[in-house]
Amino acid sequence: MTVTDTRIAHVEVLRGAPCGATWEAASRVLGLPIDEAIVRIGLETQFFCVADPSGWDPIYGKSPVHFAGDIHMAALAKAVKG
Repeated sequence: MTVTDTRIAHVEVLRGAPCGATWEAASRVLGLPIDEAIVRIGLETQFFCVADPSGWDPIYGKSPVHFAGDIHMAALAKAVKG
């Protein structure tokens, strides 16, 4: 991950979702301000995720699509903190 002037300049995916959504979502946050990129990667992951959104997890109370978005947002937030 490279951050230039508080914008995302480069993203290297070390481990992503099996469906491939991570790589597509990562490419779509390039050039965005950090705060915007953290929210955007979650949304983009949900757009490209192929998990069944109707399969709600009884423990977390979320669909796999929403869970994937949250995980990606947390991962990007952790990465930019260094």
